[in-house]
Amino acid sequence: MFPQQLDDSRGHEIARALLDGFDKHYRLFREASASAKQRFEQADWHGQQRAQRERIEFYDLRVAEAAERLQAEFEAGTLAMGIWQQVKLHYIGLLTHHHQPELAETFFNSVTTKILHRHYFHNDFIFVRPAISTEYIENDEPAATPTYRCYYPTRESLRDTLMRVITNFRLQVAFEDLARDVDAVLAAMLLRLDQDGPFRARANFQIQVLSSLFYRNKGAYVVGKVVNGYSEAPFALPILHLDRPEGAAPKLVIDAVLFGEDDLQMLFSFARAYFLVDMEIPSAHVQFLRSLMPRKPRAELYNALGLQKHGKNLFYRDFLAHLQHSSDSFRIAPGIKGMVMLVFDLPSFPFVFKLIKDFFPEQKDTTREQVQRKYLLVKQHDRVGRMADTLEFSNVAFPLSRFDEALLAELRHFAPSQLEFSERASDGGHGGPRELVIRHVYIERRMVPLNIYLQDATPIQLENAVIEYGNAIKDLVAANIFPGDMLWKNFGVTRAGKVVFYDYDEIEYLTDCNFRRVPAPRNEEEEMSGEVWWPVAPRDVFPETFAPFLLGNPQVREVFMKHHADLLDAAFWQGHKQRIAAGHVHDVFPYEPGKRFAVQRAQAAA
Repeated sequence: MFPQQLDDSRGHEIARALLDGFDKHYRLFREASASAKQRFEQADWHGQQRAQRERIEFYDLRVAEAAERLQAEFEAGTLAMGIWQQVKLHYIGLLTHHHQPELAETFFNSVTTKILHRHYFHNDFIFVRPAISTEYIENDEPAATPTYRCYYPTRESLRDTLMRVITNFRLQVAFEDLARDVDAVLAAMLLRLDQDGPFRARANFQIQVLSSLFYRNKGAYVVGKVVNGYSEAPFALPILHLDRPEGAAPKLVIDAVLFGEDDLQMLFSFARAYFLVDMEIPSAHVQFLRSLMPRKPRAELYNALGLQKHGKNLFYRDFLAHLQHSSDSFRIAPGIKGMVMLVFDLPSFPFVFKLIKDFFPEQKDTTREQVQRKYLLVKQHDRVGRMADTLEFSNVAFPLSRFDEALLAELRHFAPSQLEFSERASDGGHGGPRELVIRHVYIERRMVPLNIYLQDATPIQLENAVIEYGNAIKDLVAANIFPGDMLWKNFGVTRAGKVVFYDYDEIEYLTDCNFRRVPAPRNEEEEMSGEVWWPVAPRDVFPETFAPFLLGNPQVREVFMKHHADLLDAAFWQGHKQRIAAGHVHDVFPYEPGKRFAVQRAQAAA
């Protein structure tokens, strides 16, 4: 029940302090994102990676600062609930003309849940549902940059328009041959426009392009769409630095053109690092991106833009809505059970829930804290399209009646420290339906485990999956990641057929590992021994020993040895380790090599 009057001045002061904390956070977030342009122009790849990593940490630091301020200035943890209700109402008023209201609401939740007891986590005290609309928000100031630019070409002026699209970003590095690259983009665009018959420009023919470039790793991406009549064609143009000899002037190239929702889904995949994008109105960017990828949940788009805390908030709202409209039970996830993580799912919901067990077998020399550090490493690292993003939650309440008995038995046996049974918080903990509160859980997109996929695969599917498996490992290696446990069960197959790694408890930086060949036996006894007779240090890795664990299936072995035999050779790993240690940053493209203009030109010349 909300108060009838706002009669406590502390309510407004606390709301103002909370919004000040959010505004500081978003200002720093934008500064880190905007400076990506300069780092790209300077080819400062290590700086770009560092900014991507550090920006993820900004949010929790600002939340902690805001909570400390509220405790120090207002003794916030001791305030009556009526005052907190007034705080929320004042906060809503402050957001009326704000440009990031949805993010500010999430910040409010993050700070207040750090202060309040879980029993107060309902709509009177936090934003369970959004209070402020994000529809049609724009910055109306005369000097403001619009969210996207519109261009109105004719067929004859299309080339000149594409030139303007690129030059309007005012990159301070010259292109090697912009005219050549634009011609390639134009040819691909006309081919796309002509696919349903000869292209005719309709009255509304236009190109819409987001005003900010999307920076990630070594690339900058133009993102937009071509509108003609009732059709819309999403596209993205990757801009890269040309490889050059030492001392040569830097040059840029448009590397490819990506067309259609499927290509953009790969670019914005949940298995890739977050973009650095300078955004005044993030909700407007998300609305535009949803017009390009309508199948992409808003939560994942906010994640892709580096706003993963709000993405997590949206995900949880979607999850609660799904629970309301479904009746199936949580169960132990199909597949081989892990030794470190207990995994369960809801069949009707496309995600899995992962808990760290309270105890592990002897062969798993790790701790809960070490496993959490591995998951944080993946969150902050370049995932190169090969490591699933995770959402980390604390104190998640599930309806107890939706858990099947086998799963409850597993939870009680392997993770009792992570469980709390209580009445439903939204009823104040008095007489409501029983809940199971899980103190710490990771949530990941569900995929088909690769070992299960291979069991039912046709020969062509098996060949593609094994090739993809090897490619996934090589992409991880290029990003300075050694997966540790490379068994098939630790990889999944996405809807698009990509193979993605998702078991992180043994992950290491490649540069921290020592890749060795198995020493030659010194005598017959050592040669005949079935045990490891040579000395092994903690981070020693012997790639040639992978084969017995991975290649028992003759069909799998044949494909693997044809395409990826080098993964069994210590020299492959040592070479990559040396290049990374020397400062080299590898290119890992979110599109097929055949889409690259340089590859197409080489094929045409052959």
